Amino acid sequence: MEFEQIYKTYWDRIFRLCMGFVNDYDAAQDLAQETFIIVWQKLETFRNESAIGTWIFRIASNNCLRQIEKQKRFPKSELPVHLSEEKQTSLEPQIQFLYKCIAELPETDRIIISLELEDIKQNEIAKIVGLSEANVRVKIHRIKEKLTQKFKENEQR
Repeated sequence: MEFEQIYKTYWDRIFRLCMGFVNDYDAAQDLAQETFIIVWQKLETFRNESAIGTWIFRIASNNCLRQIEKQKRFPKSELPVHLSEEKQTSLEPQIQFLYKCIAELPETDRIIISLELEDIKQNEIAKIVGLSEANVRVKIHRIKEKLTQKFKENEQR
């Protein structure tokens, strides 16, 4: 598969996966771009041992996890008071709330639910995260219950 076709096919899905990790539009865009730079650089080494989508999602997940680790080690300083941060408001409020809830989940749960939302097959998710397919199924069920509960709590406010 040509890189351009891979990019067109997977960009939106990888961006949404990154959004689930960081819940920040600009950071998610940066992470998605970094993911495709890695894909571009490593495409010749892809051995077809798994589906190309699985390989790309694995790269994206690892990239997001590395970024989260960096942020833990080097916390961002606050913006000076006289600067204002402009937020991207193109997402509907419920989708923004979903990303916020996903971002609050433990790292593995974030990967799993983000991949599930991208309609990645559970056996592929299991390969990406290194868990059994049965364990992934249970985790997806529990994550959905947690998210449903958060939405119910949010509606009551």
